[in-house]
Amino acid sequence: QLELVESGGGLVQPGGSLTLSCAASKFTLRPFAIGWFRQAPGKEREGVSCISKLGETTDYTDSVKGRFTISRDIAKGSVYLQMNSLKPEDTGIYYCIAVANTDVADMRAFGSWGQGTQVIVSS
Repeated sequence: QLELVESGGGLVQPGGSLTLSCAASKFTLRPFAIGWFRQAPGKEREGVSCISKLGETTDYTDSVKGRFTISRDIAKGSVYLQMNSLKPEDTGIYYCIAVANTDVADMRAFGSWGQGTQVIVSS
């Protein structure tokens, strides 16, 4: 079952930074493009960023451009989301998942959603 594990969330003040990690316990992420999604309280899940299999292509939703950076370590088989200048509206549960497209507006996730990692941006 294609399920990934997210980590690195927490409570941070506005303007702060967090780095989220995405990994798999039973297989490698190498064959897959990976997307990050988030779900804020009372809102639908939205795409945040994605990265291609080899990391040469990335995309971001407009609200995080210039603040978030997605990357991957091919050797380790992990994907990361560096989040800087965090805002209260970035609060939510963040999920990573395999995706078919490296277009953040149409990522087409497949596999199973994991538990996610919670990010709270608050003073």
